[in-house]
Amino acid sequence: MKFKPVYIYGIILIAVIAVIIIATNQREEKISAIEDIANKEMPQDDVHKNLGKENPHGQVKVSEEVKKKMEELKAAVDANPNDTSKVREFADFLLAAHKPDESIPYYEMILKKDPKRKDIRFSLTFIYYNKGELDKAEEETKKILEIDKNDSMAKYNLGAIEATRGNNEKAREIWNKLIQEDPKSETAELARNALTILK
Repeated sequence: MKFKPVYIYGIILIAVIAVIIIATNQREEKISAIEDIANKEMPQDDVHKNLGKENPHGQVKVSEEVKKKMEELKAAVDANPNDTSKVREFADFLLAAHKPDESIPYYEMILKKDPKRKDIRFSLTFIYYNKGELDKAEEETKKILEIDKNDSMAKYNLGAIEATRGNNEKAREIWNKLIQEDPKSETAELARNALTILK
């Protein structure tokens, strides 16, 4: 059976939420900023309030506060590129400001210093998945599983990637195995919900 487009959106939403939960597990203050990326309506906060309003030259207006914050974070990273917490803050800020391509090099800077940072790899998975670069999303997910072969969210994400590719049977296999391994976990519940969408 061909995978219906309406189901893709449901699976994408579930996968995005799942990746957000893990990628920001230790940084709850970032959750609301990154969740906004998955929303269809533009939030009306300082970062987003002027996005989409073009001036006569076609350039997007960005509030001065946001520009200032971005410049401060960039300056802090340039001054001390070894401060991975500042690099992470800047990368997350870029991602929340709908600049995922600009955030990637900063996440990669962190991985050069510590390739076992699962949180960073989850952020990259999220970016690549949303860009439709499923091979890269899968590559990052497999690297997470090399770090922690029991990471249930990474296993769930592999299923979401397969479902998005239209490989429903492979997705079912991954998710059913995940449910069997830890039936009471949050990721098992996500897998159950995703399986109902595949039917």
